[in-house]
Amino acid sequence: MRKTTEYKAENRLTVDIEGLMAMLSCGEVTAKKIADYAEARVIIGRRVLYNVDKIKKYLDAMAV
Repeated sequence: MRKTTEYKAENRLTVDIEGLMAMLSCGEVTAKKIADYAEARVIIGRRVLYNVDKIKKYLDAMAV
């Protein structure tokens, strides 16, 4: 299996669980809960990514 190449980008559309954890400054369980509530999970084959825009919109709505 080939290793996934990581590209440096400021404005990513999706992130993996490690990127989501870093973005939210929380642990894996909490990051997955937030992603589930925001309905931000994107599954491509065996890979699970999270839509950053949906996460941001969900957090903005919760901050009110």
